[in-house]
Amino acid sequence: MPDIDLTTLTLGELKTLQMDVNKAIETQEERRKQEAWAAIEAEAQKLGFSLADLVEAAGTTGRLPRPPKYRHPTDPSLTSSGRGRQPGWFKEALRCGRSREDLLFDRE
Repeated sequence: MPDIDLTTLTLGELKTLQMDVNKAIETQEERRKQEAWAAIEAEAQKLGFSLADLVEAAGTTGRLPRPPKYRHPTDPSLTSSGRGRQPGWFKEALRCGRSREDLLFDRE
């Protein structure tokens, strides 16, 4: 990597350099994603599937589920990420005088 004396550059030259570096980073990241996708697609084909078939079969939307933030006070199998509509048990617990902090998942 060439040594660049940044102190000798003007503000405009520094901003241009910054934009060039950001573009180079984006290009590298996109290239790596494409390489990863191709490698995964090739592996899926070795197993007799297309990657699209596997993604569809998994039912993924491209977003990972959020970890639980809240837990039902008496039934720990009922949890909520705290996003979206509040579950009925959560609303009921609040109506009965519990606080959000009482329902936090990590609380023991």
